[in-house]
Amino acid sequence: MRLIIDQGNSATKIHIANSKEIVETVIKENDELLEYVRQRIGDGTFKAAIYSSVRREYDKRLINVMSRKITPIICMGNTTHLPIGIEYRTPDTLGHDRIAAAVGAWQQRPGQPLLVVDAGTAITYDLVSAKGKFMGGNIAAGIEMRLRALHEQTGRLPRVSSDGELPLLGYDTETAIRAGALQGAAYELEGYITACEAENPGLLVFLTGGDAERLATIIKRTIFVDRNLVPKGLNCILDYNVEI
Repeated sequence: MRLIIDQGNSATKIHIANSKEIVETVIKENDELLEYVRQRIGDGTFKAAIYSSVRREYDKRLINVMSRKITPIICMGNTTHLPIGIEYRTPDTLGHDRIAAAVGAWQQRPGQPLLVVDAGTAITYDLVSAKGKFMGGNIAAGIEMRLRALHEQTGRLPRVSSDGELPLLGYDTETAIRAGALQGAAYELEGYITACEAENPGLLVFLTGGDAERLATIIKRTIFVDRNLVPKGLNCILDYNVEI
Protein backbone atom coordinates (compact mmCIF):
# COMPACT_ATOMS: atom_id res chain seq x y z
CA MET A 1 0.00 0.00 0.00
CA ARG A 2 0.99 3.63 -0.53
CA LEU A 3 0.47 6.69 1.64
CA ILE A 4 -0.44 9.91 -0.19
CA ILE A 5 -0.45 13.14 1.81
CA ASP A 6 -1.93 16.29 0.27
CA GLN A 7 -1.47 19.11 2.79
CA GLY A 8 -3.49 22.31 2.52
CA ASN A 9 -3.33 25.52 4.52
CA SER A 10 -5.47 24.28 7.40
CA ALA A 11 -6.39 20.65 6.67
CA THR A 12 -4.75 17.66 5.03
CA LYS A 13 -6.16 14.87 2.89
CA ILE A 14 -4.56 11.50 3.63
CA HIS A 15 -5.14 8.93 0.89
CA ILE A 16 -4.44 5.21 1.03
CA ALA A 17 -3.79 3.69 -2.39
CA ASN A 18 -2.61 0.60 -4.14
CA SER A 19 -0.90 0.63 -7.53
CA LYS A 20 -4.16 1.27 -9.37
CA GLU A 21 -6.62 3.22 -7.24
CA ILE A 22 -7.38 5.28 -4.16
CA VAL A 23 -9.00 2.98 -1.59
CA GLU A 24 -9.48 5.30 1.37
CA THR A 25 -9.43 9.03 2.13
CA VAL A 26 -9.28 10.72 5.52
CA ILE A 27 -9.26 14.47 6.20
CA LYS A 28 -7.46 15.78 9.27
CA GLU A 29 -6.77 19.23 10.62
CA ASN A 30 -3.08 20.02 10.25
CA ASP A 31 -2.51 19.99 14.00
CA GLU A 32 -3.86 16.41 14.09
CA LEU A 33 -1.81 15.16 11.17
CA LEU A 34 1.41 14.11 12.87
CA GLU A 35 -0.22 11.91 15.50
CA TYR A 36 -2.66 10.39 13.01
CA VAL A 37 0.13 9.41 10.62
CA ARG A 38 2.24 8.06 13.48
CA GLN A 39 -0.57 5.72 14.49
CA ARG A 40 -1.61 4.79 10.95
CA ILE A 41 1.82 3.66 9.77
CA GLY A 42 2.64 1.75 12.93
CA ASP A 43 2.05 -1.70 11.44
CA GLY A 44 4.51 -1.14 8.58
CA THR A 45 2.08 -1.95 5.75
CA PHE A 46 3.03 1.07 3.62
CA LYS A 47 5.77 0.46 1.06
CA ALA A 48 6.08 4.03 -0.28
CA ALA A 49 4.76 7.53 0.30
CA ILE A 50 4.43 10.84 -1.46
CA TYR A 51 4.01 14.12 0.41
CA SER A 52 2.68 17.27 -1.26
CA SER A 53 2.07 20.57 0.50
CA VAL A 54 0.95 24.09 -0.36
CA ARG A 55 3.61 25.28 2.07
CA ARG A 56 7.08 26.02 0.80
CA GLU A 57 8.67 24.20 3.73
CA TYR A 58 7.69 20.64 4.49
CA ASP A 59 7.00 19.42 8.02
CA LYS A 60 10.32 17.84 9.01
CA ARG A 61 8.79 16.13 12.02
CA LEU A 62 6.25 14.42 9.78
CA ILE A 63 8.96 13.32 7.36
CA ASN A 64 11.03 11.91 10.23
CA VAL A 65 8.05 9.96 11.58
CA MET A 66 7.24 8.51 8.15
CA SER A 67 10.86 7.64 7.36
CA ARG A 68 11.02 5.29 10.33
CA LYS A 69 8.38 3.04 8.77
CA ILE A 70 8.24 3.92 5.08
CA THR A 71 10.83 4.02 2.34
CA PRO A 72 10.98 5.60 -0.16
CA ILE A 73 9.27 8.93 0.52
CA ILE A 74 8.88 11.46 -2.30
CA CYS A 75 8.39 15.13 -1.34
CA MET A 76 6.90 17.04 -4.27
CA GLY A 77 9.20 19.81 -5.42
CA ASN A 78 10.85 21.47 -8.41
CA THR A 79 13.22 18.54 -8.92
CA THR A 80 10.56 15.82 -8.79
CA HIS A 81 10.48 13.87 -12.06
CA LEU A 82 7.12 14.12 -13.83
CA PRO A 83 5.43 12.05 -16.56
CA ILE A 84 4.39 15.29 -18.30
CA GLY A 85 6.43 18.27 -19.44
CA ILE A 86 6.03 21.72 -17.90
CA GLU A 87 5.92 24.76 -20.21
CA TYR A 88 4.91 27.19 -17.45
CA ARG A 89 7.39 30.09 -17.39
CA THR A 90 7.66 30.08 -13.59
CA PRO A 91 7.45 26.38 -12.66
CA ASP A 92 8.65 27.10 -9.12
CA THR A 93 5.40 29.02 -8.50
CA LEU A 94 3.15 26.34 -9.99
CA GLY A 95 1.02 24.67 -7.33
CA HIS A 96 1.66 20.99 -6.70
CA ASP A 97 -2.09 20.34 -6.77
CA ARG A 98 -2.33 21.77 -10.30
CA ILE A 99 0.52 19.57 -11.46
CA ALA A 100 -0.94 16.49 -9.80
CA ALA A 101 -4.40 17.08 -11.27
CA ALA A 102 -2.88 17.44 -14.74
CA VAL A 103 -0.93 14.20 -14.30
CA GLY A 104 -4.05 12.43 -13.00
CA ALA A 105 -5.99 13.45 -16.10
CA TRP A 106 -3.14 12.64 -18.51
CA GLN A 107 -2.74 9.19 -16.97
CA GLN A 108 -6.35 8.42 -17.88
CA ARG A 109 -6.40 9.99 -21.34
CA PRO A 110 -2.84 10.16 -22.73
CA GLY A 111 -2.41 11.48 -26.24
CA GLN A 112 -5.39 13.85 -26.15
CA PRO A 113 -5.56 17.56 -25.31
CA LEU A 114 -7.01 18.10 -21.86
CA LEU A 115 -8.56 20.99 -19.97
CA VAL A 116 -8.17 20.26 -16.26
CA VAL A 117 -10.44 22.31 -13.98
CA ASP A 118 -10.11 22.25 -10.20
CA ALA A 119 -13.12 23.95 -8.59
CA GLY A 120 -12.06 24.51 -5.01
CA THR A 121 -11.25 27.61 -2.96
CA ALA A 122 -9.97 28.98 -6.26
CA ILE A 123 -10.94 27.65 -9.67
CA THR A 124 -7.95 26.74 -11.83
CA TYR A 125 -8.09 26.08 -15.55
CA ASP A 126 -5.05 24.24 -16.94
CA LEU A 127 -4.34 22.98 -20.44
CA VAL A 128 -2.33 19.84 -21.20
CA SER A 129 -1.41 19.37 -24.86
CA ALA A 130 -1.85 16.14 -26.80
CA LYS A 131 1.92 15.70 -26.48
CA GLY A 132 1.73 15.71 -22.70
CA LYS A 133 2.90 19.27 -22.05
CA PHE A 134 1.45 21.43 -19.29
CA MET A 135 0.94 24.58 -21.33
CA GLY A 136 -0.36 26.91 -18.62
CA GLY A 137 -3.62 28.03 -17.15
CA ASN A 138 -5.63 30.61 -15.27
CA ILE A 139 -6.71 31.11 -11.67
CA ALA A 140 -10.10 32.56 -10.74
CA ALA A 141 -12.07 33.02 -7.53
CA GLY A 142 -13.97 29.95 -6.37
CA ILE A 143 -17.69 29.92 -5.68
CA GLU A 144 -17.49 30.41 -1.91
CA MET A 145 -14.92 33.16 -2.40
CA ARG A 146 -17.30 34.96 -4.76
CA LEU A 147 -20.18 34.69 -2.32
CA ARG A 148 -18.07 35.87 0.59
CA ALA A 149 -16.60 38.79 -1.36
CA LEU A 150 -20.04 40.04 -2.40
CA HIS A 151 -21.00 40.20 1.27
CA GLU A 152 -17.74 41.56 2.68
CA GLN A 153 -16.97 44.09 -0.05
CA THR A 154 -20.41 45.68 -0.19
CA GLY A 155 -22.51 47.51 2.33
CA ARG A 156 -25.84 45.69 2.14
CA LEU A 157 -25.55 42.36 0.32
CA PRO A 158 -26.11 39.38 2.65
CA ARG A 159 -23.90 36.32 3.02
CA VAL A 160 -25.61 33.67 0.91
CA SER A 161 -25.10 29.90 0.93
CA SER A 162 -24.26 28.13 -2.31
CA ASP A 163 -27.00 25.60 -1.47
CA GLY A 164 -30.52 26.47 -2.45
CA GLU A 165 -32.62 27.39 -5.46
CA LEU A 166 -30.64 28.23 -8.57
CA PRO A 167 -32.70 29.96 -11.26
CA LEU A 168 -31.15 31.27 -14.44
CA LEU A 169 -31.96 34.79 -13.25
CA GLY A 170 -32.56 35.53 -9.58
CA TYR A 171 -36.00 36.60 -8.41
CA ASP A 172 -34.82 38.07 -5.08
CA THR A 173 -31.50 39.16 -3.59
CA GLU A 174 -30.59 35.70 -2.28
CA THR A 175 -31.16 33.88 -5.55
CA ALA A 176 -29.60 36.72 -7.53
CA ILE A 177 -26.36 36.41 -5.55
CA ARG A 178 -26.33 32.59 -5.68
CA ALA A 179 -27.10 32.49 -9.38
CA GLY A 180 -24.56 35.20 -10.06
CA ALA A 181 -21.81 33.18 -8.37
CA LEU A 182 -22.70 29.70 -9.62
CA GLN A 183 -24.08 30.52 -13.05
CA GLY A 184 -21.20 32.95 -13.53
CA ALA A 185 -18.66 30.23 -12.74
CA ALA A 186 -20.47 27.82 -15.07
CA TYR A 187 -20.51 30.31 -17.96
CA GLU A 188 -16.86 31.04 -17.27
CA LEU A 189 -16.08 27.33 -17.58
CA GLU A 190 -18.16 27.05 -20.76
CA GLY A 191 -16.20 29.94 -22.24
CA TYR A 192 -12.84 28.34 -21.46
CA ILE A 193 -13.97 25.04 -22.98
CA THR A 194 -15.13 26.75 -26.17
CA ALA A 195 -11.92 28.78 -26.53
CA CYS A 196 -9.63 25.83 -25.82
CA GLU A 197 -11.58 23.50 -28.14
CA ALA A 198 -11.07 25.95 -31.01
CA GLU A 199 -7.30 25.58 -30.72
CA ASN A 200 -7.22 21.97 -29.52
CA PRO A 201 -9.61 19.73 -31.49
CA GLY A 202 -10.71 16.68 -29.56
CA LEU A 203 -10.33 18.45 -26.22
CA LEU A 204 -11.45 16.48 -23.16
CA VAL A 205 -12.45 18.22 -19.93
CA PHE A 206 -11.70 16.91 -16.44
CA LEU A 207 -13.40 18.56 -13.48
CA THR A 208 -12.34 18.03 -9.87
CA GLY A 209 -12.53 19.85 -6.54
CA GLY A 210 -15.21 20.43 -3.91
CA ASP A 211 -17.60 22.21 -6.29
CA ALA A 212 -17.08 19.83 -9.22
CA GLU A 213 -20.41 18.01 -9.01
CA ARG A 214 -22.36 21.24 -8.56
CA LEU A 215 -20.82 22.85 -11.64
CA ALA A 216 -21.21 19.66 -13.65
CA THR A 217 -24.99 19.78 -13.17
CA ILE A 218 -25.15 23.30 -14.60
CA ILE A 219 -22.97 23.21 -17.71
CA LYS A 220 -24.17 21.59 -20.93
CA ARG A 221 -21.01 19.75 -21.85
CA THR A 222 -19.61 16.24 -21.72
CA ILE A 223 -17.00 16.27 -18.98
CA PHE A 224 -15.26 13.80 -16.71
CA VAL A 225 -15.89 14.51 -13.02
CA ASP A 226 -13.22 12.95 -10.81
CA ARG A 227 -12.93 14.00 -7.16
CA ASN A 228 -9.72 11.94 -6.82
CA LEU A 229 -7.83 13.52 -9.70
CA VAL A 230 -5.13 15.06 -7.47
CA PRO A 231 -4.34 11.91 -5.41
CA LYS A 232 -4.45 9.81 -8.59
CA GLY A 233 -1.86 12.15 -10.07
CA LEU A 234 0.30 11.99 -6.95
CA ASN A 235 0.10 8.20 -7.05
CA CYS A 236 1.20 8.26 -10.70
CA ILE A 237 4.10 10.61 -9.85
CA LEU A 238 5.13 8.23 -7.08
CA ASP A 239 5.19 5.36 -9.59
CA TYR A 240 7.22 7.48 -11.99
CA ASN A 241 9.91 8.19 -9.42
CA VAL A 242 10.34 4.84 -7.69
CA GLU A 243 10.00 1.15 -8.35
CA ILE A 244 7.58 -0.30 -5.85
